[in-house]
Amino acid sequence: MKNLTVILGLLILSACQSSPAPSTTWTQLLDMDLSKWESYISYAHTTQNIQGPPTNADGKALTPLGLNNDPHNVFTMSLDDGEPVLRVSGEYYGGLGSLEVYENYHLKLMVKWGDQRWIPRLEDPRDTGILYHGIGEYGVDYWLTWWLSQEMQIIEGGMGDYWSIAGSQMDIRADKNPDGTFTYNSKAPLTRDRGDGGFSARLIGDFENPNGQWNTLELISFGDKSIHIVNGHVVMALENSHYVRDGKTVPLTKGKLLIQSEAAEAYFKNIQIRPLDKMPDAYAVYFETPDPEQKMAPETTQ
Repeated sequence: MKNLTVILGLLILSACQSSPAPSTTWTQLLDMDLSKWESYISYAHTTQNIQGPPTNADGKALTPLGLNNDPHNVFTMSLDDGEPVLRVSGEYYGGLGSLEVYENYHLKLMVKWGDQRWIPRLEDPRDTGILYHGIGEYGVDYWLTWWLSQEMQIIEGGMGDYWSIAGSQMDIRADKNPDGTFTYNSKAPLTRDRGDGGFSARLIGDFENPNGQWNTLELISFGDKSIHIVNGHVVMALENSHYVRDGKTVPLTKGKLLIQSEAAEAYFKNIQIRPLDKMPDAYAVYFETPDPEQKMAPETTQ
């Protein structure tokens, strides 16, 4: 019996050594050299009334500044009490894209607004965002700026909103409002975006801190599901992340991250990520069907 116990113990030890548990260590993504990122700059808009990509005096479409060409310092780093802080000027539309592809992760960061605003959003709420599951080339959406992806919106009055980019799609439990928008409701039927651009889902509450204060945002992504968290509050639970190509549904469950520059000055710090081996139990409950007989709502027709 003693020998059998020893053999079993060695087998268990061997199995543990050959299949180590996934690391839960946070990896910092921000440093003074932006070594884990690349920049892509599109345009600085010159009019509030946008009809398409900006043009010069002769009506010819402008060419985006492109990859790693940031002469106007849209993305700059500084130290605040020894901590790296990213300033996004917002003057030019563009993004800071990760060099790595991420799948099954917990992303955490801090963000606050600056004072500067730019055309075409001088009178609109300050706006930026985190794109995730980014694939393909830059410049396929929003005035030749961003790639196909999902968005965790960062906007005044709506931190944590969802927005589809370049025809991405997700399912969400939401109520349709009279104006055609949707508001997240964990007890509502699933609603599916048609992926025609412009689909969004809004928060049931505003959990943003007063202007000038830091906000903590978290994005939990596992498989085809994601959770948006603002200052500790779950504001959005989304599932079935995908896009449609040639009439076929294609899963969209991994890709690059991107920090937007979108006509408003914003600051980011303490951007960190860690891998997940499952959707955490505390958040898995958001994907349980409230009523087994509940059906998916008809596809949106906005």
